[in-house]
Amino acid sequence: MSPRELTSLLAALMGHGASRRTVRQLIGASWRAGGSTDDAVAQLRKQYELELPRKSDVVREMRELDRRGIAAIGLLDNAYPPLLAATPDPPLALFIQGELSALSRPMSLAVVGSRRASAAGRQLARTLAVDLGRSGFAIISGLAAGIDGCAHRGALDAAAVTVAVMGCGHCHTYPPSHRGLASDLISASGALVSEYPPSTIPFKSNFPERNRIISGLAAAVVVVEATVRSGSLITARMALEQGRDVFAVPGLVHSGGHGGCHRLIKQGAALVESALDVLEAFGLEAPAASELELPSDPVLAQVLAAMSADVATLHDIVESLGMPVEEVLGALTELELEGFVETNRDGYIRRPRTTRDAR
Repeated sequence: MSPRELTSLLAALMGHGASRRTVRQLIGASWRAGGSTDDAVAQLRKQYELELPRKSDVVREMRELDRRGIAAIGLLDNAYPPLLAATPDPPLALFIQGELSALSRPMSLAVVGSRRASAAGRQLARTLAVDLGRSGFAIISGLAAGIDGCAHRGALDAAAVTVAVMGCGHCHTYPPSHRGLASDLISASGALVSEYPPSTIPFKSNFPERNRIISGLAAAVVVVEATVRSGSLITARMALEQGRDVFAVPGLVHSGGHGGCHRLIKQGAALVESALDVLEAFGLEAPAASELELPSDPVLAQVLAAMSADVATLHDIVESLGMPVEEVLGALTELELEGFVETNRDGYIRRPRTTRDAR
């Protein structure tokens, strides 16, 4: 995309008076017909009274792209991700900070879920991303709190590529607490992606809109934990409209936090208990990676067996086993050091089984 075309496109994206979808449709149609962005903008101004920003504001956005090392890939450019280009409503351009090739990996999966996920859901998302990353998948998610952030972290744990699709421009990180995560994934040959000009703030309406990019970049979508009103269900719906497979992780029947996943499963989404279910759907085998064996010490094995994937307090475990508090606490400390158990503010949680665990 030439600097002139990019300047015109930024002006159109920053304009007011026409919906963003209308702007995408008219400019995209002009490009495919061999026309220019300026041709489409003239039509948008005439038919939809598109109001363009000040030239100084557009110049500021161009400078931000340059200052931050952000590449702009147009819909018809060869570097544009082919999976996304084939969707019904692709972005006119992708603004990318990081590795461009991260968006066109041969195998990519989206892992999404609730921002207010349970400790068990967060851990499962991270474990799934680790196992899928070790199997060669790039992990796509939305950089949000909860499941998204854990999916990115799991991919990084596995030294896998991960791509974050943002609901704002690159001048902002949302949530701000994920600035370090954003930096880490870029350093690990991943990418931060947005369809919005750099200074775009994180409007609430941007996030459902960006979900079509998360699903569009991926071969399939895995929903780890979601309520019936979760934005992750928007991602799942868009995935189906784009011809993608949808997977969902079940949870406790009486937990409202899993209602969205249960609804997806009822509607035909493939049920996922571990990464092995996803790998089998793609005809792949689990990688020869180190696995968590059962602890050889009988006390440790007994304490571990008393725990599920749900959070348990020290009091719960002591009551269940009838063992002295000191003995249980010592066992939990050893289990945590050996990677069988993790702690959080609510208590202790058993790590989910990996794809190499026996079934």
